[in-house]
Amino acid sequence: MNRDKMRYLIPLLALAFGVFGASIEDCPGYTASNVKDAGGTLTADLTLSGDACNIYGTDLPDLKLLVEYQTEKRLHVKIYDAGLDVYQVQEHVLPRPTSQNVSSSKAALQFSLVEDPFSFSISRSSSGEVLFNTTGSQLVFESQYVYLKTQLPSDPNIYGLGEHSDSFRLPTDNYSRVFWNSESPFIPRKSNLYGTHPNYLDHRGEAGSHGVFLLNSNGMQINIGDQFLEYNAIGGILDFYFLAGPSPADVSRQYAEVVGLPAMMPYWTFGFHQCKYGYWDVNMVAEVVANYSAANIPLETIWSDIDYMDYRQVFTTDPERFPLHKMRELVDTLHQRDQHYIMMLDPGIHRDGNYSTFTRGEEKSVFLKADDGSDYRGVQWAGEVVWPDWIAPNTQDWWTDEILRFFDPATGIDIDGAWNDMNEASNFCPNITCDPALVAELSNNPPEPSNPPRNNTGRPIPGFPQDFQPDSSTVTRKFRSKRAAGGQMKGLPDRDLFTPKYHIDNHQGELSDYTLYTNITNADGTYQYDTHNLYGLTMATATRNSLLARRPGKRPFVLTRSTFAGAGTRAAHWFGDNQSQWSDYRASIAQLLGFAAVHATPMVGSDVCGFNGAAQEKMCARWALLGAFMPFYRNHAVDAAPPQEFYQWDLVAQAAHKAIDARYRLLDYVYTAMYAASASGEPIVNPLFFVYPADANTFAIDMQFFYGDALLVSPVVEDDAESVTYYLPDDVFYDFWTLQAVRGQGKAVTADNVTWTDMPVHIRGGTVLPLRTASASTTTALRRNNFQVVVAPGLEGKAEGVLYLDDGESLDVGDKYSRILFTWDGSMFKSDGIFGYATDVVVESVLVLGGAQPTTQTGPWSLNEPFEFTLSR
Repeated sequence: MNRDKMRYLIPLLALAFGVFGASIEDCPGYTASNVKDAGGTLTADLTLSGDACNIYGTDLPDLKLLVEYQTEKRLHVKIYDAGLDVYQVQEHVLPRPTSQNVSSSKAALQFSLVEDPFSFSISRSSSGEVLFNTTGSQLVFESQYVYLKTQLPSDPNIYGLGEHSDSFRLPTDNYSRVFWNSESPFIPRKSNLYGTHPNYLDHRGEAGSHGVFLLNSNGMQINIGDQFLEYNAIGGILDFYFLAGPSPADVSRQYAEVVGLPAMMPYWTFGFHQCKYGYWDVNMVAEVVANYSAANIPLETIWSDIDYMDYRQVFTTDPERFPLHKMRELVDTLHQRDQHYIMMLDPGIHRDGNYSTFTRGEEKSVFLKADDGSDYRGVQWAGEVVWPDWIAPNTQDWWTDEILRFFDPATGIDIDGAWNDMNEASNFCPNITCDPALVAELSNNPPEPSNPPRNNTGRPIPGFPQDFQPDSSTVTRKFRSKRAAGGQMKGLPDRDLFTPKYHIDNHQGELSDYTLYTNITNADGTYQYDTHNLYGLTMATATRNSLLARRPGKRPFVLTRSTFAGAGTRAAHWFGDNQSQWSDYRASIAQLLGFAAVHATPMVGSDVCGFNGAAQEKMCARWALLGAFMPFYRNHAVDAAPPQEFYQWDLVAQAAHKAIDARYRLLDYVYTAMYAASASGEPIVNPLFFVYPADANTFAIDMQFFYGDALLVSPVVEDDAESVTYYLPDDVFYDFWTLQAVRGQGKAVTADNVTWTDMPVHIRGGTVLPLRTASASTTTALRRNNFQVVVAPGLEGKAEGVLYLDDGESLDVGDKYSRILFTWDGSMFKSDGIFGYATDVVVESVLVLGGAQPTTQTGPWSLNEPFEFTLSR
């Protein structure tokens, strides 16, 4: 063997020996020097303490430490490479919070540093309790591996680290959370799913709660074991935000301040939504709408999945099954009925020179590129596709132009919102050896439509134009045949971007399996290896911006499947492709709590009755009730599933009537909670321990929740059960349906004979609940109904609540809003606050609960000014 070959072989042998012979414990860690403490900030240099271990990459010899006391309740700790080459999440993707530069002496949290070997801890100023402590383990910071370990108390209460379908209170015995956004049919347990939210809330009972957020978008695995939590990232930096709480809801608010306050949603989006993959022509869509009307079940919004597209190409319609003129008639009819319409937009763009969306994108260089500079190709519903680079400078303009063209109210389809699916991104190519054209052909994407075109269903569709009726035309149609630099935080060079040595347990396999290849370079010089988990967030951002350009001044509505921290600032989220089974019905509650209470994403919900598989009647009835008490309420199913619209079964229709009646009467209550979330990060849904933080019995409960902060929802959760055992804290409650007082004893209560159209719901004592006097067929009609205010006195005989009113759609309402505070002191009721929204709607009556029977004071009272009255009981 010659000398040149030996020169390359020796390092390879040494590296192999290091990988198989070394462990994290053998790594030298770092030594801190040049420590400068300015009172509100601290900086230091971190230098590798010994010989590099290079266990999963190359150890970086020089790091920087930055500590900022940003607010009295927020501490920022950042460890990054001195050369600024390691990838950091771009500011325009996730803007950072500004620092108020408070003095450490005024801060609720304190940072403590050990210089050699370097470690740090975070503790409470008030009690000295240690909340985060890396002592006893070495920091590892390599080119493709970053490791940090903190201590946990015994049997900790840890929540968050989404997206997952596991219990809300996370297991702490050999449990792992993987962060790699992925197509995840059937929402598998103990797996990475569609989103990445590397923040957790640690609740310690009477000692309080705190939060920890690691801002890092790289693939990651967080392991939780016997009194420890460890971060294992395959890139990026350690960019921590520590949140002091001390209440659980405080942590939620403080986290929202970091990632951004949630977007305020339009009023109408809290109505009931219906969708199904498999509504194969415009006539079927219209008939579903009419069937809901015939069943007297309010339907606010009908959705279209990929069925509407011409060979599954976005920004097209099938000219025979969804002809443009009938689509325009459909939407006009919906709008005349005060209903809404939403359509899907997938990211995969068909690679076809005759497809104008593709050619316009090519002209503007908006697609991700392969190593040779050509468009990176993969497979999605339309067949062989390319993917937009949402970071490229021209992509936003191109996407906005496509949306303005296709959804032009004057010439196109006047949608009310957009739905981003498949944006993890999902790629039908199984691995990096894929031939996209061959895979598209073998998987029959796009397929020929399976149903011949028709002019109508052959049945009358009440309320829709003549084109939808049986006698509209006798013309028959035939199937068509198919058409023929360094220091810029962009990422270190010389990395293995396909198979890093540290392997995260991605349920799809390798990093690039069934997604975009991780060696792809984005337009700004970053790599998909580092930005993969941001793809869905950046697509949702572009879609939101485009909808704003289409309707300036109006709140856009975007639903996204894939998310990252901060997604709530831009979009709503549903929990993905679940299954029509009881276990997924139950899992939706923990998922709701995670997103709404911990991850600052309030507008969330599941596919009601399940997406995959055949829904059972009794399960669907239960789910119709449960879904009505989640912020986003949509029935959706796959094409292979039997129809599961609520009117398909008499029992489910009865449950839906009751559920939607209650939801719509409560709609302003949850809309007020949405406003609080958007204004301050207040959780729209509360776990029980958020309301009763000292009650240890509540810490593990994830089959009950507070809808807002006043309504305790306790669904029947066991398979085919007609009884439920739920927890009532030591407080006074009132049955929402009967208004009878119930004294909780801090014990479990069993309700038997819970019918399939019933679900236990209780009003928490001490709250005031604004209700519409009656439900309505649409949210537009609902807004014309007056209010009844329900007072639920607490143990001390007092109560308070809030009602927020605005026009329901303006992006910036200015001073044209009302925030009305209702208070009850045991004898006097007062309504006071801000009255900037003029309305003819009044409070018809105030109902005070408790005593032998409720007491009613009859109005009316205007909601344009304060009022008060005294009531003797």
